[in-house]
Amino acid sequence: MSEHSYKFNVKMTCGGCSGAVTRVLAKAEGVSSYDVSLEKQEVLVTGTISYDDVYAKIAKTGKQVISGETLE
Repeated sequence: MSEHSYKFNVKMTCGGCSGAVTRVLAKAEGVSSYDVSLEKQEVLVTGTISYDDVYAKIAKTGKQVISGETLE
């Protein structure tokens, strides 16, 4: 299965918000790397996991996912 990269704009207001997203991605199967930026309100994810699964995991933290896209 090939790896994909995704970028999500997520509304995060504090370190606790970005920490919640970091924790869920750290446990997610199929995620090979991720970068959560509170300053940019951005989450970058690379792995064999599907876009919909990443979106659902981020949304499950209660944070608002403003937008998302698949990167080439």
